[in-house]
Amino acid sequence: MSASPTNQVRGPYGETNDTSKAGFDLGMFVGDLAFEEDASSEDVSLEGLQQELEECQSDDVVANILSKGTKLREYTKGVENDVRQVELDSIQDYIKESDNLVSLHDQIRDCDSILSQMETLLSGFQVEIGSISSEIKSLQEKSMDMGLKLKNRKVAELKLARFVEDIIVPPRMVDIIVDREVNDEYMRTLEILSKKLKFVEVDPMVKSSKALKDVQPELERLRQKAISKIFEFVVQKLYSLRKPKTNIQILQQSVLLKYKYAILFLKEHGKEVYTEVRGAYIDTMNKVVLSAHFRAYIQALEKLQMDIATSSDLIGVEARVTGLFSRGREPLKNRSAVFALGERISILKEIEQPALIPHIAEASSLKFPYEVLFRSLHKLLMDTATSEYLFCDDFFGEETIFYDIFAGPFSVIDEHFSSILPNCFDAIGLMLMIRIVHQHQLIMSRRRIPCLDSYLDKINISLWPRFKMVFDMHLNSLRTANAKTLWEDDVHPHYVMRRYAEFTASLVHLNVEYGDGQLDLNLERLRMAVDDLLNRLAQMFQRPKLQTVFLINNYDMTISVLKEAGTEGGRAQLHFEELLRNNTATFVEELLLEHFRDIILFVKTRASEDPNINQENPVTVADVEPLVKDFASRWKAAIELMHKDVITSFSNFLCGMEILRAALTQLLLYYTRLSDCIKRVPGGSALNKDLVSISSIMYEIKKYSRTF
Repeated sequence: MSASPTNQVRGPYGETNDTSKAGFDLGMFVGDLAFEEDASSEDVSLEGLQQELEECQSDDVVANILSKGTKLREYTKGVENDVRQVELDSIQDYIKESDNLVSLHDQIRDCDSILSQMETLLSGFQVEIGSISSEIKSLQEKSMDMGLKLKNRKVAELKLARFVEDIIVPPRMVDIIVDREVNDEYMRTLEILSKKLKFVEVDPMVKSSKALKDVQPELERLRQKAISKIFEFVVQKLYSLRKPKTNIQILQQSVLLKYKYAILFLKEHGKEVYTEVRGAYIDTMNKVVLSAHFRAYIQALEKLQMDIATSSDLIGVEARVTGLFSRGREPLKNRSAVFALGERISILKEIEQPALIPHIAEASSLKFPYEVLFRSLHKLLMDTATSEYLFCDDFFGEETIFYDIFAGPFSVIDEHFSSILPNCFDAIGLMLMIRIVHQHQLIMSRRRIPCLDSYLDKINISLWPRFKMVFDMHLNSLRTANAKTLWEDDVHPHYVMRRYAEFTASLVHLNVEYGDGQLDLNLERLRMAVDDLLNRLAQMFQRPKLQTVFLINNYDMTISVLKEAGTEGGRAQLHFEELLRNNTATFVEELLLEHFRDIILFVKTRASEDPNINQENPVTVADVEPLVKDFASRWKAAIELMHKDVITSFSNFLCGMEILRAALTQLLLYYTRLSDCIKRVPGGSALNKDLVSISSIMYEIKKYSRTF
């Protein structure tokens, strides 16, 4: 079949459609369908039709056509008829709505006219807004310019107001400075006047101003008037310091410090008058107040002084020295303080106690060693110096003024100390004063007040050489002592040794917390000197036993005194403990030889012999029988004699009992060795009935031990 001719179909709006093209496109979707008219046409391509049909299976219309087998041309004709009918219906609808469309067209045209007018109006608004924006910008620039001018004028006004305020002299200020009395209001007015004076002096712009020429004469007159008035006021207050029984510190704190700005005003605006006021205060406090106060206090303290030692109160000086012109001795309770520390150590625990009130102590008839007065004087000095140092720093703003003020008090104290120190022979008191100075230095350091540093160093430097000189006097008294003059026919502790023990214990106690190596060295020299003197005194006894007893008593007493002083007896205690052990061993041997000489000599010479070895002179029963019988007959009586001998020989009961026990223990050892020797002697068993049992001797030893 030949291809059908091209059909032109007019649409509902008058357009034409190419139906051949439509038929071609539709044929692509029918795939293997047979077209009766176009089956032999060579222009139709069926490639891909199968795939397109598979893709269109989901479409309801296509699926309906395929399932019914409707022919495409028939279906197309039906569609065209439907479209044509729809087109006709649309034309009818258009004709029906033609009036509305005309009305709509008129409305659109009216809207277009209105919008055109609005566009013209908005364009005019835009032009006017641009003009307003430029005007606003101009106004903004003018506003900024006016703001800057206003700010500058305010600054100028402020500076001018300050200038006027600083340079003007109010009538009230003139009235207060000239006519009012010096009080708190006067001080506040002085501060205002000081600011004005500084203002006209410092600012170079002010000096060139015309206003200054009118104001400056008035300010100068006010300055002079203020200076004159302050000078009179301060001088009046200084005179009140000179009145007797005035409490200086209260006057300083409650009166003068309230007006310290007046001194600052003088220092800044009246240097000559300030120098005069400063000098007046120094003279008042130095000469009139403090020097007189310390001089009177020292004179009162001197009445309370207890005389402890003189140049003859030395360790190695004979106690029996008396003479027609000898100085009267103090009571024993005071004399004992020459070498013993005793309660004097309490002064270091009372270092912070208030100073003595002399008239109260004098009314109670109290007397004190000089170190008590020394502490009291320096306690008063520290408190006064601390108060004055802080006041000068606060009131005058100068620390150096303190040293000018205290030149007088230092001189008064130095004069007193220079008269006391050369006559001080109390080594214990001197060492106590050295320790007091050290404690006072610590107190001032804790207060953070350095004003007494050089003075306390000076006192310390004065005390040490004097202590060394007095110590050397004690040392030389031992080295040069005459043993014959000092010797007493008595084995009890010698008074020289007791003096040495108390003196050494006192210094050792005072050195425990300080560890002064130089003092330890001097104490070692003193020990060597007393060792030599004690041996010379011991040699004055004719019997060696008495020499030993004398040494033991003195060593024991010395150790006891050193132990009483504290746990730290020093090297001296160790030395005397060694000497005591050696002499105790010597005395034990001498005591046993006195009562059991034969037994001891036999035991030492022959008891260790072996009879089988020494065949020429063996130990026999005849050799030991007299020894055994003699011991058995009198051993208890001999021990009793030993006990009485020990009791009478040693002043320290405990020491004597210790020595007796050592002697009895040694005797037991000797007798045990004798018993062992008898057991080795042929026929020695015959002496068993005469041997004293070891248990009996031990029982006797325990009996004496119970007396401890």
